[in-house]
Amino acid sequence: MDVKAAPNGVATIEDRILRITGYYGYYPGYSSQKNTSRSSVTRCKPGANCPSSHSSISRQLSPLSVTEDSSAPILELQSRGSSGVCGHRAERQNKSGDDGTQTHPENSSQENRIKARCLSCMSMVLKAAWGLLIILSVSSSWVGTTQIVKITYKNFYCPFFMTWFSTNWNIMFFPVYYSGHLATAQEKQSPMKKFRECSRIFGEDGLTLKLFLKRTAPFSILWTLTNYLYLLALKKLTATDVSALFCCNKAFVFLLSWIVLKDRFMGVRIVAAIMAITGIVMMAYADNFHADSIIGVAFAVGSASTSALYKVLFKMFLGSANFGEAAHFVSTLGFFNLIFISFTPVILYFTKVEHWSSFAALPWGCLCGMAGLWLAFNILVNVGVVLTYPILISIGTVLSVPGNAAVDLLKQEVIFNVVRLAATIIICIGFLLMLLPEEWDEITLRFINSLKEKKSEEHVDDITDSSVHLRSRSRANGTVSIPLA
Repeated sequence: MDVKAAPNGVATIEDRILRITGYYGYYPGYSSQKNTSRSSVTRCKPGANCPSSHSSISRQLSPLSVTEDSSAPILELQSRGSSGVCGHRAERQNKSGDDGTQTHPENSSQENRIKARCLSCMSMVLKAAWGLLIILSVSSSWVGTTQIVKITYKNFYCPFFMTWFSTNWNIMFFPVYYSGHLATAQEKQSPMKKFRECSRIFGEDGLTLKLFLKRTAPFSILWTLTNYLYLLALKKLTATDVSALFCCNKAFVFLLSWIVLKDRFMGVRIVAAIMAITGIVMMAYADNFHADSIIGVAFAVGSASTSALYKVLFKMFLGSANFGEAAHFVSTLGFFNLIFISFTPVILYFTKVEHWSSFAALPWGCLCGMAGLWLAFNILVNVGVVLTYPILISIGTVLSVPGNAAVDLLKQEVIFNVVRLAATIIICIGFLLMLLPEEWDEITLRFINSLKEKKSEEHVDDITDSSVHLRSRSRANGTVSIPLA
């Protein structure tokens, strides 16, 4: 048989197939050599002598033993019956061993990922649980403070003395923080070392007399004005109205930050500020612009404004503070109040502006309860930022409005008309709009796009499932349906 070899040594289609499939017995010209060897073998009848068959086969195979490369495949073919299977088993064992070494780190990495996800889920659940507890604690402490003030006013009306007395309790903020540090920290620090560490909020040199007077005086005055105006408003308005109007401080913080700190302009927060102002006007209109109502609204709005100014100036001059620095700063305000503002209630006492018969006649139980709840509120606000999400603290503050409303309804001290109820709801909605993050629009768009992608994927899955079902039914009926692309 005349076989014409290709330039690459591949003679026939069978050679090409063997070469492509990687047949281990293949060598160039294998199929042609096999065909020639088959054609050279003569068939003999049974019992007949065929002496030429062995010689012809040896003559045909002898050229293959000329070179070592061409004899190797023949030797490999001859030894396949004894060693080919064992060789494949050894190769499979080696591959399985390599796969085992590769899959082991993959399994460990998957286990680490699962553990990391479990830990993140546990931390989120713990933060949410702490957040729920902080929300209830913040709202209840603020409601309790407001209601105790209303109860105290029945027998004792000295708002500035009450403000001064409750502000003095701020001195205990840092000792409470240090007690928590001793209970939770692994490396304990001495009180003086911790005090010096937390005093860095005033600068690298710590707290000096100059900084004590320069930085503490304006914030102490704003703190006293905020609380004093809040207590004055509680004399003119109900607890529900005052707590709702005080929620406008978020809108004032945004406006001052935009003007003074050059913060990012956000249209939604402008809308929230407009809603807050609308609620203020409606609150004053609820009592037909009565004199006491207008004065009470002015006091409450003034308290919200001084609170906003306090927060903006704190951010401007002192920046952000951790829990220890905040405790140090609030305690410093308490010391400043005790040292430099104590003369004011003395003057008011001797001028008969705020006068009481004797110290024994003072309602010490209500005063201590008010001061304790006020201190607890300030501590919870700062602790909540550490333990949970800061937005939950603001939600706890706005929840004091329905809390005070429920207490006022039980005490039958307030009658909700349509205007007052609408004003309260508008102010609360504006407060919640202030809690939106700066990139809320981008987050909303990403969320909407993800929902659209999920719907499109579900639609494609439904189409593929229906087409597969249609094909299976058509095959069962003996026909094949090909959907158009």
